[in-house]
Amino acid sequence: MTDQQEDPIIKALQEYTTCDVSDALCKLKVPHGGFLPGLTMWSPQRQDGNTKIIGPAYTVQYAPLDDPRPKHPSHYIDSVPAGAVVFVTTIQQTSNALYGGLMSTRAKALGAVGSVINGRFRDLQEQRELNYPVFARGVGTAPPGPVLKVVGVNIPVEVEADKGPITINPGDYLIGDVNGVVVLPKELAEKALPLMAKQVEADSKMAVEIQKGMTFTEASKRFRL
Repeated sequence: MTDQQEDPIIKALQEYTTCDVSDALCKLKVPHGGFLPGLTMWSPQRQDGNTKIIGPAYTVQYAPLDDPRPKHPSHYIDSVPAGAVVFVTTIQQTSNALYGGLMSTRAKALGAVGSVINGRFRDLQEQRELNYPVFARGVGTAPPGPVLKVVGVNIPVEVEADKGPITINPGDYLIGDVNGVVVLPKELAEKALPLMAKQVEADSKMAVEIQKGMTFTEASKRFRL
């Protein structure tokens, strides 16, 4: 994976919100515009501030202890690439947390830009003291070990959505901000960026004219061709 400071896609994405990314992906017929439902910002603040994470996905798959696949031989957190977004999920939702404060301590030390947990996480105060971005479904207290094991690292994983699962492949771009989390497939990034630019330019012109008194309908016809 390319370090985020050297990746021109990540540099370009800094200009856009998750909503801008979703708008572009909808135009490319990506279901839900790449939006991963139920994931919100918990750290460094709860759904507040200008925190934004952008980076290639480093995926982690948990499964129940009775899953036939072997447990991953080493701890996934020690292999996080610099610039990555750690994405942790499980094939069976549980009230146990999938992720904790020491994981963020190690991830931050290795240069990760944030973590997205498709489930619960714990040690919220510790996460905030680290000033480390965490997006998740909720918080919990119990660790994963009593009920789950890691069965895959840097493999395709899925997030359930109302029109079927959304796949996150290793290296796909994950973007998170106060609006939520979006996955931008790496093979669509170069197609999506010009669409984002065009949409943002049109919306900016619409906002100016609407503030002057133009109706939304008229502004849409004029600028959203």
